Amino acid sequence: MNPDLTAGAIAARVARRDLTARAAVAAALARIAALDPRVGAFTDVLGPRALAAAEALDARLGRGEAAPPLAGVPFAVKNLFDVAGLPTRAGSRINRERAPATRDAALVRRLEAAGAILVGALNMGEYAYDFTGENVHDGPSRNPHDLRHMSGGSSGGSGAALAAGLVPLTLGSDTNGSIRVPSAFCGVFGLKPTYGRLTRAGSFPFVGSLDHLGPMARSTADLALAYDAMQGPDPDDSVATARPPEPVTPELDSGTGGLRIAVAGGYFATGGDPEAFAAVARAAAALGVGATVEIPEAARARAAAYLISAAEGASLHLDRLRRRAADFDPAVRDRLLAGALIPAALVERAQKFRRWYAGAVAEIFDRVDVILAPATPCRAPRGGETTLVLDGVAMPLRPNLGVFTQPISFIGLPVAAVPIRLDGGLPLGVQVIAAPWREDRALRVARALEAAGVATAPVASF
Repeated sequence: MNPDLTAGAIAARVARRDLTARAAVAAALARIAALDPRVGAFTDVLGPRALAAAEALDARLGRGEAAPPLAGVPFAVKNLFDVAGLPTRAGSRINRERAPATRDAALVRRLEAAGAILVGALNMGEYAYDFTGENVHDGPSRNPHDLRHMSGGSSGGSGAALAAGLVPLTLGSDTNGSIRVPSAFCGVFGLKPTYGRLTRAGSFPFVGSLDHLGPMARSTADLALAYDAMQGPDPDDSVATARPPEPVTPELDSGTGGLRIAVAGGYFATGGDPEAFAAVARAAAALGVGATVEIPEAARARAAAYLISAAEGASLHLDRLRRRAADFDPAVRDRLLAGALIPAALVERAQKFRRWYAGAVAEIFDRVDVILAPATPCRAPRGGETTLVLDGVAMPLRPNLGVFTQPISFIGLPVAAVPIRLDGGLPLGVQVIAAPWREDRALRVARALEAAGVATAPVASF
């Protein structure tokens, strides 16, 4: 089976019965076995489970049942999602000792109800506190476009598996940028929905007030199919919205007519490599966009997001830090320990600022519908690098890869991550940001960029 096939194309072929779900899954498992030892995207492969599920789907279709929208599509999930029979490791050494999950995460169940077939769990940064994709316990997930470079994190395995053509659909999580950074580095599409839009039930948390779950894929249409299949209230997640599903697929190809689109200036136009801003400029030119907007106090929003992440993350892991500090990735451990020392008064100030900032950005969306901004300040660095030089200033690499994503997830806005290739080099990414609950607008713009040939997500050539 051609690894370039999208999820939608696979489902269409399975529905026509010119491809069996078993054949689609078997092809994915064979490619994983052949290539993943070099990529490092998977931590667990579920061959027997996947083949049994595919055979059961083929049998139902053979009896004349209607094909579901993701029929036979192989998918994989970041290993912070519960998968029945596996301990939910969340990229850590400590969690491997947990009892295996007895039930799949809610989003896994929803995708399987739509016909998709789970084939495995994916590598990630420890406890999702990472932007590099380099896990000290499982090894790094490498960038398939150049295996010497980072995949990005913390959903690094989710991005790498797509770029390598191992599966056409993955799930990741995004607290401060962990879908958008690997999407940019690996050259794939990603969707960070509005905070609370997709249930988090059955996933291991990082920062409860910032955590999002979402799909990643090699096409906007696949993002939309997966997103539509996963929407819906869930009483098992206290922050999941009670809003009914609002499908985006029907309007995906309706174009950008009537949408007011602007480029983020100020903070989002400085502090990165020229290529990062050139990617935004290329997207803006393709859309005929000349307007700019400035998001106020974005630097302070980023600082507040970092503070809240450290404090909430430390609170979650405090007992593990006391008992098993030596079993953490030292880089993760030290930031969590620092978070445990942040005075409560500073956290409260950050939360008060957060409320003000959300209101200030909401006013911007009275004037525009969609904002374009860089996803990362640079292309994927080489593996093992610890320092990032931006505007001639050397700074720690790990935290600063999220300099443009943190001010957006801080207030839960929906964002489509769009891959841009400028010169044949490593990919770059553009954030397509919309107002809360307007994933449809972000995805319409992403689809328009894809239709124009500006946004592409080809399978990497090894």
